[in-house]
Amino acid sequence: MNFTGKAGLLSAGLLLFAFPGLSSGGPFGGADSVKVTAPGAVPKQISSQFKFTEGPAVNKKGDIYFTDQPNDKIWKYDTGGNLTLYRDKTGRSNGLYFDRKGNLIACADEKDELWSISPKGKVTVLLADFEGKRLNGPNDLWIDAKGGIYFTDPYYQRDYWERKKPDLEGQKVYYLPKGKKQPVVVDGDLMQPNGIVGTPDGKSLYVADIRASKTYKYQINDDGTLTNRQLFVSQGSDGMTIDNQGNVYLSGRGVTVYNPAGEKLQVIPVPSRWVGNLCFGGKDRRTLFITASESVYTLAMQVKGVE
Repeated sequence: MNFTGKAGLLSAGLLLFAFPGLSSGGPFGGADSVKVTAPGAVPKQISSQFKFTEGPAVNKKGDIYFTDQPNDKIWKYDTGGNLTLYRDKTGRSNGLYFDRKGNLIACADEKDELWSISPKGKVTVLLADFEGKRLNGPNDLWIDAKGGIYFTDPYYQRDYWERKKPDLEGQKVYYLPKGKKQPVVVDGDLMQPNGIVGTPDGKSLYVADIRASKTYKYQINDDGTLTNRQLFVSQGSDGMTIDNQGNVYLSGRGVTVYNPAGEKLQVIPVPSRWVGNLCFGGKDRRTLFITASESVYTLAMQVKGVE
């Protein structure tokens, strides 16, 4: 997400998203009626010491790692409730995801690369360009069972870049097969792709086109390509996750939960100006971890995460 300009971010969010249920009730109005949340649960603020939080990812233990991109840091929130700095100088990492070997894969958009950070902290650059040209800025990612990486590549101008325009035409979704040096374009017909997540069975992929205020669902083919693009909902998203019932969680002004048929279950209001991303964590995966601008929150759930 574009974290530069707080007022501009909020204004953009108001234009991009429509959340009819958000205005009802108090600051947490309606959260108690969400079928997926634990009875009486409301978002609990863990910390508000950040500039713009993003990219939460869960490891096998249930610990959450997330980025504070403007400050170029990755933080860890463990299953015991401890918040610690995991890594400084992260290549301006944004979206994160753990592979099956425990490597933390990062969208490092300082130089618009994909990084793999080993459990011991060693950085390997997995991808540095596309056909010799600099990527726009890898933003969010999802890894399939084969180890292939799907990632979105929108263009958000960063104040730490020397360039003032993209090197590539268009803002696309790519797939980097495991072991390959170059990705393939799996959808080049989007305005500004952002949030992305796949289903546990590896059959479907969801991609949010945040500028178009739409989220699409695709069929994943055996070779990693995508077909049968269908409009899932007329709402964009900054980040996404899925629970064990197949419900899809979209972020922006709060969190909006849709069932697999694209029917809105409820909006979960979050007392921060913008929700960048979210994922499930904890030992039992029943805690929803929410990165929301300057803050991070947890929310007790009845459902479980699958990432």
